[in-house]
Amino acid sequence: MIRVAQRRRARNLPVRTRLKTLIKKARADIDAGRLDEAQGQVRVAAGALDKAANKGVIHKNAAARRKSRLMKRLAKAQAASQAST
Repeated sequence: MIRVAQRRRARNLPVRTRLKTLIKKARADIDAGRLDEAQGQVRVAAGALDKAANKGVIHKNAAARRKSRLMKRLAKAQAASQAST
């Protein structure tokens, strides 16, 4: 049982690390005001989250929550950007 868990952890670890990186990149672009790049980064991150959830690396609700938070942050930044112009 322990060996199986270790194998799965070793297989899932790079996926989780990549997810964190993609989310950080998207948030950094949003916070810096690069909304065009941020939109692309959010799209890539959302796809990776969906894929990880389908493969069972993370729970589907966790993926949905993270996608929701990213998109909410992007929408808020876009609204602020339009309000200032």
